[in-house]
Amino acid sequence: MQNPKSLCTIFSRHLSSAAKLKIPTKYRPRAIKEAQQAVTEYLHYTKSIPFTYAEHISKHSLNTLSKLIADLGVSYSAPSFSSTFQRFLRYHPINEFEFFFESIGIDHAEVSCFLPANKFFLSEDSCLLNAACALSSFGFPWDKLGKLYKEEVSIFSQSSQDLTAKLSRLKNYYGFSNVILVGICLGFPHVLTGNGDEWGTEIATLFDDLKTVFVDFGLMSSVEGNVEVWYDICRKIRVFYDFRFEKGKLGELMGRNKSIFLDYPEEVLVQKVEYFCRFGVGNEDVGLLLLKSPEILSFDLETQVISVKGLLNHLGLSAKELKSVSEKYPYVLGRNKMANLPYVIRAADLQDWFFNKITNGYYKLLGNYALSNPDEDLDREFGDSLEKLLSSSRTPRHTMNKLTFLHGIGYGENTLTLKVLAKAHGTGSELQERFDCLLRNGVAFSKLCMMIRLTPKILNQNPETIEQKLDFLCQDLGSSLDYLYAFPTFLCFDLEYRIKPRYKFHMWLVENGLCTKNYSIASMVATSEKSFISRIYGIHPAAPKQWLECFFCKRPSKSC
Repeated sequence: MQNPKSLCTIFSRHLSSAAKLKIPTKYRPRAIKEAQQAVTEYLHYTKSIPFTYAEHISKHSLNTLSKLIADLGVSYSAPSFSSTFQRFLRYHPINEFEFFFESIGIDHAEVSCFLPANKFFLSEDSCLLNAACALSSFGFPWDKLGKLYKEEVSIFSQSSQDLTAKLSRLKNYYGFSNVILVGICLGFPHVLTGNGDEWGTEIATLFDDLKTVFVDFGLMSSVEGNVEVWYDICRKIRVFYDFRFEKGKLGELMGRNKSIFLDYPEEVLVQKVEYFCRFGVGNEDVGLLLLKSPEILSFDLETQVISVKGLLNHLGLSAKELKSVSEKYPYVLGRNKMANLPYVIRAADLQDWFFNKITNGYYKLLGNYALSNPDEDLDREFGDSLEKLLSSSRTPRHTMNKLTFLHGIGYGENTLTLKVLAKAHGTGSELQERFDCLLRNGVAFSKLCMMIRLTPKILNQNPETIEQKLDFLCQDLGSSLDYLYAFPTFLCFDLEYRIKPRYKFHMWLVENGLCTKNYSIASMVATSEKSFISRIYGIHPAAPKQWLECFFCKRPSKSC
């Protein structure tokens, strides 16, 4: 919580930019105290809000208060400011919800999203204020209640009696102190929404896990903290549940490795969980890895430069397997960043091998890896070609963003990557969006990287177009995504002007008994117009006329 001096500083900053009322610097601390006191008395004496909660509201709503002062519309006078402000409150109704929502910790820029329509006074929603008062009385910091409101607004539609009874039941059943229980509720707001059967299932398994960690494995005795400390610990524990690790199964593991929740910031936990989830393995496997091998949390897995060959060799990939990877997936070779390793591994279809390695005790190899020498796996041809490309480019930053995208999906520093770079059009974010679209529709990661190497232009179209072509391939043509691996160029042909007309004409020939040969999709689509006309003429002399008059659509421009 901010001290009074820092509050004055913040408030003064608001007043210094206020257009309607300028307060001399030396009077600003006095102005804030007088304004807060006036609002407190207004809420308490005029609106009958208990003094403690009225004071909470006035002292934690600096932005709303400064806006109100700026709207006074009079010149500042130190001797009369307090009475002027009180008189203003007496004759000008204020939006009490605006003060309330900012005071419970909701950012002032977001407050307008929560204001009820056609309501100004807290008395118009007594349940909201009563719930907040009940929670505060139990030990919830007033300026943290916004976390509950934003995540589980239904908490504030419960009666104060129900909330108090619910908290008492949890406290008595599990033996947690008020401080710890408040930290738990802030970290897991949904525990205050459940009732009936829900209390015997999902919420109960969560509390069983927490009791195992806090009590059975002694975390409570290791922490001498306030609500903020326990809230921080619960947020770290929640990281695992937010990635869909099953409640009721991690308690013992978390307890045995409780130092994770004391020694590492939440950001580090999130970063590492996200990192290993990018390998495409199950979330539960990632959770088990980090809980069994907490040393991983101290590894630098972001900035370090790697040699793909060197790292695979370091991790124990045999010479024979390494040769196979080099031949089948040459575009992943060269240098890259450790941050991109998950996608390098997936591009080479080694995710199962890799994860088995690190879960079987070889995770330390990630931590002690380093380039054997400054020139290891340094592709000078790549460096020279890239330098020429950037120097001749009118938009070098745009080019580098595209290259960053390619490195990010597993392409290394090699000349094959530069060839793809030259043919893939769009911004880095657009290319990523199209790549993700293909993944989302079921194209395997390693297969997609291979398709891009063969036909980079598949990324030169928007996601909607890609989805339409995939849908036509699978639904109308009755094929599967596997066909794309052999014929990725299918995605480069125009759906309305090439693919559909030729397929419909082929079906017309078959239905009319003029063609008995089952042509492949590639034969129907990829054949040039001249060769296509020649082929159908061989089927029947009148076929070209029928094609041109009834099926052919002139394409205004090439799609790729």
